[in-house]
Amino acid sequence: MSLPVPARLRTALGEVSGRLAAAGVPSPTVDARALIARAAGEPAHLVLLDALPDGFDAHLEELTRRREAREPLQLILGSAPFRRLQLEVAAGVFIPRPETEVALDVLLEHARTEHVAQVLDLCTGSGAIAAAVLDEMPGVRVLAVERDPAAARLAARNIAAAGGDRGTVLQGDVREVPIEPGVDAVLSNPPYIPAGQVPRDPEVLAHDPEAALYGGGEDGLQIPRAIIVRAARLLRPGGLLVMEHADVQGPATCAIAQETGAFEQVRTRVDLTGRDRFLVAVRRQAEVRD
Repeated sequence: MSLPVPARLRTALGEVSGRLAAAGVPSPTVDARALIARAAGEPAHLVLLDALPDGFDAHLEELTRRREAREPLQLILGSAPFRRLQLEVAAGVFIPRPETEVALDVLLEHARTEHVAQVLDLCTGSGAIAAAVLDEMPGVRVLAVERDPAAARLAARNIAAAGGDRGTVLQGDVREVPIEPGVDAVLSNPPYIPAGQVPRDPEVLAHDPEAALYGGGEDGLQIPRAIIVRAARLLRPGGLLVMEHADVQGPATCAIAQETGAFEQVRTRVDLTGRDRFLVAVRRQAEVRD
């Protein structure tokens, strides 16, 4: 005789958690619960289930093996949480991280005292930042730029789901795509890892595309530098720049912003874990130096 559903779920949780822990997964119990919920058909509350779908055990085994192999949970589930949204994710496209959410907090703080109607998201990837802006700032229009065609298509879907026709995606290099100046804010999570720093996490190393990781040059700042310079030319006076970077790149990115002569209130903002992760600067009325 088969076990009652609650007992089967408790057994599955213990077994899957143990297997994921043995595989080195950082959050084995949380991930195990997510996999069990998916195999069970995504019920609102697992504890209220009185029956499990046919094929539950086989489906759970398939999902568990994928996570044991360190495939990211987001790719297995097909979505990733970001702010208030569940974003579609896809293999070969950078998976949004919760630390990037702070960029929205900075923008919302800025919008309390400054008019924000048009936002530019450079290196949009999956469209996470752009979609969150559209979701949380009704009436704002967003232009998102992404070089990779597959990522641009994914971003277009996420952006349309969040903001209807208020968001537009341009596929191309952020340094070259024609954009009208006068935007109110530029947000970006660009590639910034230095060339010699190889990510240690298997989920990142095997599943995030290199083009979304490495920023170019020994310091990883070729693309971030280009974004700062582009933002200086595209922002209106009083416009906001928020750019994510590695926790050791705060002084360098602040120096780049200051060297343009275009920004004031240049500072570094910490992420959710307290690490220096964001360049924040305000465009002033000044000539931009090349």
